[in-house]
Amino acid sequence: MVAHTELSAQLPHEKIVSSGKDLECRSGDSGSGVTGRQEVQDNSVQKNLTSQPNGGSASKKSYHKEEECSLFVAFFTFLSYGVLLMLGYVREFFIPVTTKEKNREHKKKNAFVTTQIRDIEECPSFTNFTIYLSYGVLFLVGYVKEFFYPPSTKETNREGYVPLYIGFESFYTRNVYRRIQDCWNRPISSVPGAEINLLERYTPDYGWTMKLTGKILKCINAGSYNYLGFAENHGPCHDAAEVTTKEVGITTSSPRLELGTLEIHKKLEALVSEFLGVEDAITFGMGFATNVLNLPSILGPSCLVLSDEFNHASLILGLRLSGATVKVFQHNNAADLEKKLREALIHGHPRTRRPWKKAMIVVEGIYSMEGSICDLPNFIRIKKKYKTYLYVDEAHSIGALGPRGGGVVDYYGADPKDVDIHMGTFTKSFGAAGGYIAGSKDLIDHLRVNSHAQSYAASMPPPVAQQIITSMSIIMGKDGSVEGKRRINHLARNTKYFRRKVKQMGYIVFGNEDSPVVPVLLFLPATIAMFVRELTKRGVAGVGVGFPATKITGGRMRFCLSASHTKEMLDKILKEVDVVGDMCSCKYSKIPKSCKPIEW
Repeated sequence: MVAHTELSAQLPHEKIVSSGKDLECRSGDSGSGVTGRQEVQDNSVQKNLTSQPNGGSASKKSYHKEEECSLFVAFFTFLSYGVLLMLGYVREFFIPVTTKEKNREHKKKNAFVTTQIRDIEECPSFTNFTIYLSYGVLFLVGYVKEFFYPPSTKETNREGYVPLYIGFESFYTRNVYRRIQDCWNRPISSVPGAEINLLERYTPDYGWTMKLTGKILKCINAGSYNYLGFAENHGPCHDAAEVTTKEVGITTSSPRLELGTLEIHKKLEALVSEFLGVEDAITFGMGFATNVLNLPSILGPSCLVLSDEFNHASLILGLRLSGATVKVFQHNNAADLEKKLREALIHGHPRTRRPWKKAMIVVEGIYSMEGSICDLPNFIRIKKKYKTYLYVDEAHSIGALGPRGGGVVDYYGADPKDVDIHMGTFTKSFGAAGGYIAGSKDLIDHLRVNSHAQSYAASMPPPVAQQIITSMSIIMGKDGSVEGKRRINHLARNTKYFRRKVKQMGYIVFGNEDSPVVPVLLFLPATIAMFVRELTKRGVAGVGVGFPATKITGGRMRFCLSASHTKEMLDKILKEVDVVGDMCSCKYSKIPKSCKPIEW
């Protein structure tokens, strides 16, 4: 529902890839940015293992070399960035950059940017300065406080053990996140439909603990991935799932390769392959695990992967576990992808210079933090030109895009066979749980035998499978009605109307006009907290997202639209967003606005 997973659901690509200390990514060739860090993440492990005669002592020694930045230095780092930005802002205030120079800089910066990236406004310079300054002040206050009153890291009955939770993450949680944690992880007492019931909480000790007041807040739900409105506790999906629960039970308590495969799973997989227009499909009980446990079954250490910089955490973790060499290209940028792919194919493996065993492009259909839609036609063109595989994660686009709800492939009218591996989840548009991978029969047969999810995870619960079958059948029109078509069209109308109205108010809005994920840029952490709290008071439940789920200057509110929203609900949300935006002074857009009325 609302912000219950968003702070950590999608960390920046370089943050996750470089976070594993055991991978020793601080070698000499990692200084070239994000791509360099990704390239060495697997090779450095092999170097360490082969070059050190005593395995255990070598790991210990290398571990101690990686010391964390002290909190005092962290404060001055943020402060220095703030001062630099402030000086630049003052200089350009008195000596403005000429239009000619701005255009030249803009051209240079966006030399490779595709036509998909439109009207992206940058964070204003002064706001940039205040962001770094605010984090710097928070860190300084935290540093001074903990200098005089050090936090206790002792655990009962754990004398002699190293603390499990210590370091910058712990410091950040105590001194930044704790102050505004009431805006996240909010408990609910209803289905996450068009409206949602929040359980009101208060904190008696400045955020260390949260207690329920016993009051229920009924809000319009603008934060859940309920794109087609199937998160319901009544109707055909609910009734069918109830019957299945009574007849089959709630779980198989077994993995698919043992006793966990039922007729309902086979029926679901046949329906998914028909819906996507591919030969075969395989389903799993958890969406996140669909990427994490299957990518290592497809890729290995001698494989090359080109990954979008804003790919989801599950993709990044799956690629790291596969051992493949990962190169990161600029978000949705086909020209940058082609350049890096061509160079990698020419030079071969960085250690052996031998040809790659396999090359794969990994992208998403809709990016859940940016609201952008992937440039699929250009990615297919590059895939065909260089004979690589294409993996498309349609977690947010399946059901939400295209005239038939078939995702980004349907949206562009592409041939499903041009995408080698279709991946998606059932948690968004279908109101259920789990995920799927679809493609050729050879691919699916390989995964049925080799996927870790087939061997070590329980199969999808039968009621969940029935929920997906019923909702997918409605989308496909197999129930004999036009309800599925109506929901798809209603979502498209809601999306265009809401996006245009928010832009007209003066907000900076990211993403494609057809994307039901609408990020509204707020930048400052205090503004995010105020925005969430004020909207909740006014009966609107939304998702605030900040660092480290976004870059430090990318704090935002993220609205997710649904086919279950009526025009009256959208107008209520828009009215409150307009009022709260004026209160917070966060309408940063400088693009001239049209005063023409926007029709639904």
